[in-house]
Amino acid sequence: MASIGDERLSPAAQLFNAPSFNCYVIAIMGCKTSINPQVIKRGLCQTLLKHPRFTSILQVKKGRKTRWTQTTVDLDNHVIVPEIDSKIEFPDRFIEDYISNVTKTPLDLSKPLWELHLLNIKTSDAEAVAIFRIHHSMGDGASLMSLLLAATRKTSDPNALPTVPTQKRASSHHRSSSFWWLFLAVWWWLGLIWHTVVDMVLFVLTILFIKDTHTPLKGAPGVELNTKRFVYRTVSMDDIKLVKKEMKTTVNDVLLGVTQAGLTRYLNREYEQSPISVLKNIRLRAAILVNIRPVAGIQDLADMMAEKSKAIWGNWMGYIMLPFSIALNEDPLDDVRQAKATIDRKKHSLEAICSYACAKLVLNLFGVKVTAAITRRVLFNTTLAFSNVLGPVEEVSFYGHPVAYIAPSVYGHPHALTIHFQSYANKMTISLSVDPSVIPDPYLLCDDLEESLKLILDAVQKKHIDHVI
Repeated sequence: MASIGDERLSPAAQLFNAPSFNCYVIAIMGCKTSINPQVIKRGLCQTLLKHPRFTSILQVKKGRKTRWTQTTVDLDNHVIVPEIDSKIEFPDRFIEDYISNVTKTPLDLSKPLWELHLLNIKTSDAEAVAIFRIHHSMGDGASLMSLLLAATRKTSDPNALPTVPTQKRASSHHRSSSFWWLFLAVWWWLGLIWHTVVDMVLFVLTILFIKDTHTPLKGAPGVELNTKRFVYRTVSMDDIKLVKKEMKTTVNDVLLGVTQAGLTRYLNREYEQSPISVLKNIRLRAAILVNIRPVAGIQDLADMMAEKSKAIWGNWMGYIMLPFSIALNEDPLDDVRQAKATIDRKKHSLEAICSYACAKLVLNLFGVKVTAAITRRVLFNTTLAFSNVLGPVEEVSFYGHPVAYIAPSVYGHPHALTIHFQSYANKMTISLSVDPSVIPDPYLLCDDLEESLKLILDAVQKKHIDHVI
């Protein structure tokens, strides 16, 4: 792979370095054994440090253009191993407090923008915890998570890369006749154009004046500057796959349905003294980052770290705004059906590509400050950020340390709530990043999401039994 010693920042990377839009990626890894820092450092030298972005700093060149410039890395400045009392009374709470405190301090721009904290403390579901903090300008979340996974190996085979499932494309319809196929193709393209126009008009109107309803989930101005709290909950991946199979949907459809149901439960409790019409009239949207080019595969990223690959790196993302229907449905499966209908409609649109193209155009015409202000306004006028990342289907080890769970998140953007779903082996981790001044009890929201999945699963199983009978 060619050196990026003088590589310009992508449009998204420039945005993430704007003072009003300073975003970071957090990746929490629970390990099944205590962590040996020296082993981790040797592993980093053989993998991540061979990726140019992890050995580069941001420098302003002539013409005031910021570029990535390679430098020498001192691992002792990036791998942090705090001394911890092994007899801490509430270790899970200690980890949460530790992560929140870490996020209060920005990374040093004179060094590559990443760090790894190794905490040898036993929690309820791990023997030790590793915490990656990476500036979002170094890459989009999906690529960074894939890169970290490319640095792991199967526990069952220390020389084998993880197996990560790929999302299958929908199969094309059978061409019964040339005329009928032509009609469907024209109709499909007309629908794509119409949906894209509608989505972009709503996008512009969101910049101008359309705002989500102010609810107990929505942050106030300046929310991006508040210290966030990171919590997570692990559920069964088999349960999610069962719902997916019985309802003939995708895993993402199920997760969006669970999210919609969980948010409804939370808000219904907050508005329990208010008329039912209040809940139905809530406008609540999620801002979702979408990669506009295929994410490099695990093998591609492993080759990249071995300097054998020409895979494209960086932030190449567009936004879509996904509305949630906040209503108490008698049938729990309606939440999944509604989520599927909404996301299917969004798939038939070029909203993500167009939003990226528009951001790039505004950046070239008006500069970073204006583009960051517009992007911040779009996000602030929605309620939350949402993402779903596919992980390994089997247990992996992080430089010889078996991984118990993976919980990614982000902070620095204008949302009081961010929901990430991360699959790993037979588990799905639900990660929440919250502003505690807005959502003081994030565990309650975790309960609502977990209970929503249980209700959907019970409904699917009952439906299956009734169908068999």
